[in-house]
Amino acid sequence: MKLASSLFPNQWRLLASSPQLYLQSFIFSSGTSSIASSNPCLFILLLPLSYSCSASTSKSPTLRQYRNLQTAVSPVVTSSYLPTSYITQKQIETPTSPEKQGPPVQESLGAFQKLPMVMPSIDLYSSALRKSKRVQPTKGIANIAKRERNRGAKQLDAFMKELALPLKGYMESFPRRRLLHPYERSLIELTLGDGKYEEVLGKVDALRKKVLSVGKEHASLCAKALSKREAEDRLSEGVEKLELVFQQEGRAVDDLLNIAKVLRAMPVVDLEMSTLCLVGAPNVGKSSLVRILSTGKPEICNYPFTTRGILMGHVILNYQRFQVTDTPGLLRRCDEDRNNLEKLTLAVLTHLPTSVLYVHDLTGECGTSPSDQFRIYKEIKERFKDYLWIDVVSKCDLLGGGSPVIYAKEDRSNDEEEIIKYRETGPDESFHVSVKTEQGLSELKSKVKEVLSNEMEKIKSGVGVDPSVASS
Repeated sequence: MKLASSLFPNQWRLLASSPQLYLQSFIFSSGTSSIASSNPCLFILLLPLSYSCSASTSKSPTLRQYRNLQTAVSPVVTSSYLPTSYITQKQIETPTSPEKQGPPVQESLGAFQKLPMVMPSIDLYSSALRKSKRVQPTKGIANIAKRERNRGAKQLDAFMKELALPLKGYMESFPRRRLLHPYERSLIELTLGDGKYEEVLGKVDALRKKVLSVGKEHASLCAKALSKREAEDRLSEGVEKLELVFQQEGRAVDDLLNIAKVLRAMPVVDLEMSTLCLVGAPNVGKSSLVRILSTGKPEICNYPFTTRGILMGHVILNYQRFQVTDTPGLLRRCDEDRNNLEKLTLAVLTHLPTSVLYVHDLTGECGTSPSDQFRIYKEIKERFKDYLWIDVVSKCDLLGGGSPVIYAKEDRSNDEEEIIKYRETGPDESFHVSVKTEQGLSELKSKVKEVLSNEMEKIKSGVGVDPSVASS
């Protein structure tokens, strides 16, 4: 109404018909300083027209005195007492709606080696507290109470962010299990336990949210303090509250640290490299053969399930590098009754492109009868029949050519001819070796070289085994 009343009817008609002409006549008649002081609304309205007018005419000395206006865009952060330099570009970007996001991409092998270094909870807390105490109040605040509440609010906000941002980084850096390679998903489940990985990540995220909630609440209370003493008390109260939160729920950070250590120690498998997997019953001599054939150094003891995880070694043949894997032993039972160590072996065979070196012990020293070994062998070979295969009878120096070993508890009434033959010589075309006397090792190494070379050709040609077929 004020702007409309300041213009006469003829001025409105001139403004509507020719804005630039009206602007020139109005400015030269009134002067810019008088326009800005007497009617600032009109000055703001006509300012954009002045730029277009200055571009079209060179006879406006008054317009040349204006400087170009500069604008800047600053992010507005709710309940933040830190300058915008603390805010990363990632935090102020516009989030993408779930509908516009693409489908999740499955990770390749090697995600465990990319896990971040997790700080212990006590170190994370101490580092955050130390950094927050270095935050100073905003310069130029003369009032002591205002300066103290500004300092307390900024320190609490900095303390909250120094605790929450690392936790957010952990949540973003640890991969979601559904995006991992099937082999690594199996390792997480069998090594940590079903659901443990997601449970710990959920607790870390809950801790992050609680830190943000408590920090914002007490920073806001500190900013509303009426005196210096009250601001100091609010600051101490906020620090104590955040310390209590970390004491009660900081255990999740330590659990995440242990998970990262366990997963990072998992052997690295190269899908583009041929792999030989040693399989058999417990304590049949697989680890001894791994030591002979590769650089792997597994533990060797005379008791079942010496191998308590997947051990990876390497062998170099004709300047080519191959992988050799030692796996936990398999017992005669259905998959539902197998322990996690046995399931690790099946996960390697199911999800990795590998050849199989199956080890048999007919001496009776391993604790599994030859007839049970035969049934385990037949089951595994039928399940993974498309794999390249080598059969090895170990500890042949103890056989001595005598009668086959028969356990007292074995029922031989229903023995088939194939089992009887297996007790005496093992599978057809098997290699009889002895690590102690080195009998048959040279022939075995030649066969291993041949099988690994053939497996490498399959990998290069893109021919592999369908995991769904192997697991059926």
